[in-house]
Amino acid sequence: MTTLFNIIQNDITTLKVDAIVNAANHSLLGGGGVDGAIHRAAGAQLLQECRLLGGCATGKAKITRGYKLAAKYVIHTVGPVWRGGKQGEPELLAACYMSSLQLATENQIKTIAFPAISCGIYGYPLEQACMIALKSSFEFIEQNNCLEQIIFVAFADNIYQIYLEAAQKLNISINL
Repeated sequence: MTTLFNIIQNDITTLKVDAIVNAANHSLLGGGGVDGAIHRAAGAQLLQECRLLGGCATGKAKITRGYKLAAKYVIHTVGPVWRGGKQGEPELLAACYMSSLQLATENQIKTIAFPAISCGIYGYPLEQACMIALKSSFEFIEQNNCLEQIIFVAFADNIYQIYLEAAQKLNISINL
């Protein structure tokens, strides 16, 4: 199987994929940005299920149902807060993608969509974060080619452009 890599500009909460990834906080109980948008779109049942999970550590991931979303599942991952890049942030961010993709594999998920993890209030520099997102996902697929499609979703045009530039620098073939 060949995994398709896509970069799109869209609202992740509207995508009809097996799973969307939530850039969550440690509590998994909702917040701002994409986290809040996913919780609002999924409805109160998502919050109820998240309360049972006991939170999540940075770089790890947990899965819930998607409820009112078009996606069947939500994979919640907690990205690192940017503190200058010398406190393990790159490794923790890569672990977010690896943990999410591992959960997807374990749950027979074939199509998954990622937001730009840690790039909102957590302050991760976009260029570095997009490179890590693409590189770590590509490396995972080289070892575990079991997904049909990985979509990187940019909410804004500048993020979309940065993803495209990162794919070009990494020589990763992207379907537009």
